Amino acid sequence: MAADLISRARAGDSDAFQEVTEPYRRELQVHCYRMLGSFQDAEDALQDTLLAAWQGLGGFEGRASLRTWLYRIATNRCLNARRSASRRPAKEWNIPGTEPPEPTRLGEVVWLEPYPDALLEGAIGVPPGPEARYEQTESISLAFVTALQVLPPRQLAVLILRDVLGFHASEVADMLDSTVESVKSALKRARASLQHRRPTTDDREPPPAADSPSEDAIVAKFVRAWESADLDALVALLTDDVFMSMPPMLFEYEGRDVVARFCAIIFGAGRRFDLVPTRANGQPAVGAYLRASDGISHGIGLYVLTLTGDRIRAMTRFESGVLPSFGLPQSLPRR
Repeated sequence: MAADLISRARAGDSDAFQEVTEPYRRELQVHCYRMLGSFQDAEDALQDTLLAAWQGLGGFEGRASLRTWLYRIATNRCLNARRSASRRPAKEWNIPGTEPPEPTRLGEVVWLEPYPDALLEGAIGVPPGPEARYEQTESISLAFVTALQVLPPRQLAVLILRDVLGFHASEVADMLDSTVESVKSALKRARASLQHRRPTTDDREPPPAADSPSEDAIVAKFVRAWESADLDALVALLTDDVFMSMPPMLFEYEGRDVVARFCAIIFGAGRRFDLVPTRANGQPAVGAYLRASDGISHGIGLYVLTLTGDRIRAMTRFESGVLPSFGLPQSLPRR
């Protein structure tokens, strides 16, 4: 059946091409997201990949599987994008009349965007190859995707293809027009860099299971505290070393005290919010809406929560432009 579809696609049948590539669409999009760290950039790279595959299908000789051939195209499209694209610039602080606390540090990955869990179906459930080293849920987490972005492009590609997707070294070498020795060397350097940059979690409690009563309870407490501007209740949910970032702004804060000072500024001047739960990167998230005097709550961003035990150890705030990707409106009627 697949061979028949490919033959028809080669003959110009676009419906056959769509049918033969559709099973790989979601996992290719997730692959592009890991490579680029941006949901919008990943969607652009996916479209480029499918166009290149449609135009180049006549050159597909079947020596590798169609899936492997598509990954080769997608990986190289992402490498080209990383080499040629000027990354999105950092954004300035934009709450008038207020000054943020001095940041703990300045972020390197201001182009980071969240990935909607609703689109993970058909991607995360794909069995990884025998060489994979990471759990699929871990490999889509914000912490992991952020750490990937600081790797050199070819090291990034090799690590994802080998350790996340489980392709053999020979397959990766073929995808990158390289040698097995070069792939092994790049992988060794990438693993060392990733280990150095990723915080250790050995001494942390694991997060509760996704969509479990325990997770739901933490998110509900967070929503109540945030919507009522109850700073004490919010702080009680945070770990001592809680980390807060807000791409595309550079500011990053580490530690409960400084994060509390930042949140006090957010709640200042009588600002009140409505939150709408959702999920991103395999983690709980909330769309945030600022209540206005016109009876409308206007979308101002999306917060993704990283949990440990019954506490929040990281909050990542994104701009309101990501809300439509999660099926969330830009404004809500006041509750």
